[in-house]
Amino acid sequence: MSLLELRDVAVTYRSAAGDVPAVRGVSLSLAEGEALGVAGESGSGKSTLAMSLLRLLPRDALVSGEILLDGEDVLTMSWGRLRAVRWASASLVFQGAQHALNPVRRIGDQIAEPLRVHGMATGAAARRRTAELLEQVGLPAWRARGYPHELSGGQRQRVMVAMALACSPRLIVADEPTTALDVMIQAQVLSLIRSLVAGHGIGLVMISHDLSVLAATCDRLAVMYAGRVVESGPSREVFRDARHPYGRALAEAFPTVGDPASRMAPRGLGGDPPDPAHLPAGCSFHPRCPVSLVSCASEPVELWPVGRNRGRAEASHTAACVHVRAHREIP
Repeated sequence: MSLLELRDVAVTYRSAAGDVPAVRGVSLSLAEGEALGVAGESGSGKSTLAMSLLRLLPRDALVSGEILLDGEDVLTMSWGRLRAVRWASASLVFQGAQHALNPVRRIGDQIAEPLRVHGMATGAAARRRTAELLEQVGLPAWRARGYPHELSGGQRQRVMVAMALACSPRLIVADEPTTALDVMIQAQVLSLIRSLVAGHGIGLVMISHDLSVLAATCDRLAVMYAGRVVESGPSREVFRDARHPYGRALAEAFPTVGDPASRMAPRGLGGDPPDPAHLPAGCSFHPRCPVSLVSCASEPVELWPVGRNRGRAEASHTAACVHVRAHREIP
């Protein structure tokens, strides 16, 4: 049984102007000790998907499908059961630690709070566990006496990781955990997350717009566009040989070290993502796609097996592109 399994998950925001679909029929799975990366531009639905895993979306969000955590559907849990699951079984590393941490409370008190709420430790035991967690993420124990404004951005992000680990959860969801950090600190935080996941057998779902970061951190990648997964597979395979034009555009947007041509003129993607309230028919990517066919504007698409995966009961690399279905290489 998978640690986490998403079955046809959809999220719709209700508004005065009508319903707006943000996530449309996403099905993914995550094994214990595995890292899954979810990539896409802003507005692709990846953060909405991340927040839905622990029912952290606002009240105007309608979530359907199944989100199974150790076989139990998060969407049908009572509030009492959900409170017991949050932090203890699954925790979240937010995108901006500066906004997620309480500015008027000491670091140690905030790390210890999940321990007290779940009855795992109080008093001296909670302080010892807090010191242990800070050292685990590369911060001295005395930092527990400080406040968030006394820490750098990278240190605050490490505190968020320590909080996520406090109750020894089996699943961590990291929503753009390094977006606001410089390259050097980003590399340190990513290395920390990788080592902790490997050392503790934790399942990790990492959200990012940076395909190269996910490829270096995660075992598998899912690329989202307009609320749907358009490509999924082993991370390095998707990064190096993306078979959906959108996945390829994300991968080629980053310059290659040692290649002056890519450094001076990295390839990008023209246009903007579609309005979720007015999605185009057929393949949602076709108005921006450089290799679209006439049929792309009307025919429905689904995830088809790529290359050597064809014919297998469960393909490891799939892409929602008519060129994949027709066994053609992307021009």
